[in-house]
Amino acid sequence: MPKKQVIGVVTSDKMNKCRRVEIPRMVSHPKYGKIIHRKTVCHVHDETNDSKHGDTVEIIECPPKSKLKRWELVRVVQRSQQVDLAAMRAAAKLEQEAAAATAAK
Repeated sequence: MPKKQVIGVVTSDKMNKCRRVEIPRMVSHPKYGKIIHRKTVCHVHDETNDSKHGDTVEIIECPPKSKLKRWELVRVVQRSQQVDLAAMRAAAKLEQEAAAATAAK
């Protein structure tokens, strides 16, 4: 039987060599028939710590590596386009302070 391969989004990269990946899916409500958005959470082994929060990744089934990890990272499909606003504001503030110090001299 072939191993399952799925694509999901990394929602946590706080652990070393482990990622939390959410796989979105849509299911029909059994009684009302309305389409509901659900997600499946998988813990993925990432040997090289290659993926980051927000990345879209491809994962594959593997034998259990720990209590929760049953998947391995195949590749990063798309890097996250999220911007760290706090870092940008801090850099802009430092730039303004440097410009003010230069103008004061």
